[in-house]
Amino acid sequence: MDKTYDPKSIEQHWYSIWERMNFFAPTGKGTPYCIMIPPPNVTGSLHMGHAFQNTLMDLLIRYHRMQGDKALWQVGTDHAGIATQVVVERLLEQEGTSRKVLGREAFVNRVWEWKEASGHRITEQLRRLGASVDWSRERFTMDETLSEAVQTVFIQLYEEGLIYRGQRLVNWDPILQSALSDLEVVTEETKGTLWHIRYPLTDNSSSLTVATTRPETLLGDAAVAVHPEDPRYQRFIGKTIALPLTSRIIPVIADESVERTFGSGCVKITPAHDFHDYEVAERHELPFFNIFTNDAKLNSTVPLRYQNLDRYVARKHILQDLAAAQLLEKTVEYITQIPKSVRTNAVIEPYLTEQWFVRVQGLAEPAIAAVEKGLIRFVPEHWTKTYFDWMHNIKDWCISRQLWWGHRIPAWYDSENKIYVGKSEEEIRQKYQLPTTAPLKQDEDVLDTWFSSALWPFSTLGWPKATEDMKTFYPTHVLVTGFDIIFFWVARMIMMGLKFTGQVPFKEVYIHGLVRDHEGHKMSKSKGNVLDPIDLIDGIDCEALVIKNTAHLMRPQDAEKIASRTRQQFPNGLPAFGADALRFAFCALAATGRDIRFDLSRIEGYRNFCNKLWNATRYVLMHQSDSQEENPSHVVNRWIQSRLGETIHQIRSAFETYRFDWAADALYHFIWHEYCDWYIEFAKQLPNETQKTLLETLEALLRLAHPFIPFVTEALWQQVAPKIGKKGATILFEPYPEIQDFPVDKKALSEIAWLQSVITTVRTLRSEMNVSPARTVPILFRFGTVSDKEQFKIFSAWIQTMAKIENISWVEANAEVPPAASHLLGELEVLMPLAGLVDKTKEIARLEKNMVKHQKTVEAAQKKLSDSHFRAHAPPDIVRQEEEKLSSAQSTLASYRQHLAALKKL
Repeated sequence: MDKTYDPKSIEQHWYSIWERMNFFAPTGKGTPYCIMIPPPNVTGSLHMGHAFQNTLMDLLIRYHRMQGDKALWQVGTDHAGIATQVVVERLLEQEGTSRKVLGREAFVNRVWEWKEASGHRITEQLRRLGASVDWSRERFTMDETLSEAVQTVFIQLYEEGLIYRGQRLVNWDPILQSALSDLEVVTEETKGTLWHIRYPLTDNSSSLTVATTRPETLLGDAAVAVHPEDPRYQRFIGKTIALPLTSRIIPVIADESVERTFGSGCVKITPAHDFHDYEVAERHELPFFNIFTNDAKLNSTVPLRYQNLDRYVARKHILQDLAAAQLLEKTVEYITQIPKSVRTNAVIEPYLTEQWFVRVQGLAEPAIAAVEKGLIRFVPEHWTKTYFDWMHNIKDWCISRQLWWGHRIPAWYDSENKIYVGKSEEEIRQKYQLPTTAPLKQDEDVLDTWFSSALWPFSTLGWPKATEDMKTFYPTHVLVTGFDIIFFWVARMIMMGLKFTGQVPFKEVYIHGLVRDHEGHKMSKSKGNVLDPIDLIDGIDCEALVIKNTAHLMRPQDAEKIASRTRQQFPNGLPAFGADALRFAFCALAATGRDIRFDLSRIEGYRNFCNKLWNATRYVLMHQSDSQEENPSHVVNRWIQSRLGETIHQIRSAFETYRFDWAADALYHFIWHEYCDWYIEFAKQLPNETQKTLLETLEALLRLAHPFIPFVTEALWQQVAPKIGKKGATILFEPYPEIQDFPVDKKALSEIAWLQSVITTVRTLRSEMNVSPARTVPILFRFGTVSDKEQFKIFSAWIQTMAKIENISWVEANAEVPPAASHLLGELEVLMPLAGLVDKTKEIARLEKNMVKHQKTVEAAQKKLSDSHFRAHAPPDIVRQEEEKLSSAQSTLASYRQHLAALKKL
């Protein structure tokens, strides 16, 4: 073995072997167990959320593979219609051309070329993380078999009347000139203006003042609404208004959705350009006036002087004209929420346009029932309510996008715009007996990316064919995903799975939290607090990190700000922690459903953990001999095997409840504290009686740890396994440790717990009194039970050696003892006489200083915990941490007081 642990030298080496040998294929003979990877965008790169999510999935799949289950982790990528088209269009722009110059067919071919050349970045990064997906089954949502599934679903839904073409309001990107899903829209808080505009009544009796942040949409108004119970405006309900700057007459209507406290309490209703107003218009049967073109200019329906103006240029003209007509009452500064396109940063326009929709109500009802009946379980359970809230208020799904990259809608139009749906033009002509001379034109739109993603759990397994994979792996077992796509993806997979297979697509949905920075802030490029998982694995120097964090920033002042912050936070860059340390950090932080605060000190600690395991293995292997004198029934051997059995039980129970943090904590504690710190130290006292158990326990704990830290455990297992007669190409297929293989001996646990507590107490007394660990000290025992005295007879030599004790004496209960620092262990008092060990004056000063510090800690914690607002609103783990801090500080303070009293007697 190499002397030092170097993750770079083992990780890519072992991954290449695993992949080359096809070890990730589902070869187990046990129960099928399948996880579907949420397909990342083909344009994407691995971010912390991906790394967290994929670590948890890999943890589960490796665990079940070692259980002997037929474990499949289905991998693949999403064609990401908008994102991919934007990437390739930007490349064309750099080349001085465009997709419109190329034409549709040539552009689509160019996207395929880009995908083959550059679309593998994220899958390579998944390999770096250690993802044990079955690469031989890698899928892409535009693959021929998946495209066949998409066509089959579209055609069947259309034929059943569940897909239709109609005019509805959508999120419209005027740069892409396409509809977007809500997930492709981000809302930014912006300082804006609220304009108060007078709307004159047609009888010239008075006017109503309407407040708006978008005066240009005035030209599309269909009504002014007031609350029916607002006494200020009840007399105006039913009257009509002369819409400013137009010749249109619009009514004053009453609607309970009007917020009486907003503006004047009168609201303009613009059905074709506001989602709320759209619903109001449907309730009141108002007309729809679409005033924009696809690129957000004013169209021919508005007065001539505003036609063809950009929406924001038109706004200026309209405000000038309103002011000239004395209809602009006042302007007020106002904080507003602006929806923007994630891909182009364009301000989204709610836009009335002809699109394809799925009529989802009938699909939603079985999907709701499946969760109500327990066929699908959400973890944590509270996400069930979120799912029901969305599903009970579901709206028809807009599935068309005005793009060229994606699954083209399988619909054709004849010269009279009659729609024919089928797999191909040839099939349609045969089915409807259309002559070859009759012109047919295919719909230009493509399907929403989420449409093909909704079929992912069964399309990847070969559906619509009745494949062996479908029979074996569907329904899948668990879906691991984020809360933000419960509606966009999870709900749609459930609806489509039930509709087309008659079964739920998965039995459990594990919802994980967001990965935030160490202060709890969301990671954002604009804040400069984004961490790249690959940088954490490989390391990166400071200036390279600065370049990376500022490359996307356009304004020099923003770049300088982020550069300064990066240099301040990472003056030495990031060291190479390795994939195992990163994975273990994610597991340890994965409290069910909660956002995690990613602190670099944690990953550094887990690299040290891997290093400690490496060094412990080296020690064990270096100190093996041919001795056959081991006594397996020796108490320390029975103790470590019992603790291993208990740890196996803890970890297995944690896996069953998705408490990955509990599993990681139990594993860390056993390896670091019990095997490395205690058992190896015990073994040094008994070199001939522990060799076999040292190796057997080490081999078992490597198997226990493998799903968490696969690389280092594989490298070490290859060294350890042959020493106990095990032969195998890889640890991946070794059985996960069973509880029954390591029965718990309660007597051994009790005896060693007593020994540990005595040694730890002596060490604590040394530390608290500032006595060097290398110096031997006298120890007195007083009081104690019969059991304490019996244990002492067995372990006195061990205590003396391991705690570096000069001599140990028992004193009578009523005997006078010299001034000493002491601790109680149950009824046993452990005393360390202070004479000759410490400088009285210095130690009194040191203890008094520490007491002041701990008193402040106690007071601060008590103040915080007495705050009812803190207890009511802080996360439970934060409250618990504060309680533990208080308890620890109070305990330490009590010890200091006792030690101070002893010192003053010297």
